[in-house]
Amino acid sequence: MERVMSDSASEGGNRSVARSPVFDTTHWSVVLAAGNRDNPQAAEAMEKLCRTYWYPLYAFVRRKGYSVEEAEDLTQEFFGRLLRRDFPTGIQPEGGKFRSYLLAALKNLMANEWQSRQTQKRGGGQATFSLDELDAESRYQLEPADPSTPEALYERRWASILLEEVTRQLRSEYTAQGKAELFDFLKAYLTGAEPRLPYADLAQRLGMTEAAVKMAVHRLRKRFGQLLRREIAQTVNGPEEVEGEIRHLISATAR
Repeated sequence: MERVMSDSASEGGNRSVARSPVFDTTHWSVVLAAGNRDNPQAAEAMEKLCRTYWYPLYAFVRRKGYSVEEAEDLTQEFFGRLLRRDFPTGIQPEGGKFRSYLLAALKNLMANEWQSRQTQKRGGGQATFSLDELDAESRYQLEPADPSTPEALYERRWASILLEEVTRQLRSEYTAQGKAELFDFLKAYLTGAEPRLPYADLAQRLGMTEAAVKMAVHRLRKRFGQLLRREIAQTVNGPEEVEGEIRHLISATAR
């Protein structure tokens, strides 16, 4: 994970991102700029972000010591309120990051509204975000039993979810090109987290030359880096924040 993000940061540092068209319609910048809770574009952008990045918050609540039922109810109500735009308008999180805003808003809900929340059931019958089909607790049970703080776990899971989403996007692209099998062979070369065959052995399996395999891995990594930067761009307020966010996530995974 660190290697992939570091490679992306290095490549990104060699070119200007200020002119990148990806920032014309980033999800979080749309939400921040809208200033109108009835803006349909901002509502759609917020829902896409929430449905991608819900799990780090659930893990945070569980690590805080809440039961499975409490964590499910609290996380679901939090996102329900967020998607119904029940939180104040004019959102300006510190640093302009969606990651920072979510955690701060959740802590505020937990500190100030927990007692009143207990009198409601999943948003008072108005839930717009359901965890029922997401199998949140099964996922949480796979978390290592380490002494990490809830905040550290949140940051690590955020980075993990982001990389999973980018990998999903990349596989979809390869599948659309009829190269799903090639992607499945090469994906271990993205992070080094899985056992990897020597290039010569992989070339023999794929019926390719070793040079062609090396080029395919290079292209895979390059495209992964592009998609990684694009996904991060969706969660920050401007292109100048991408490099800092990459560095932050590298640090979070190393804790």
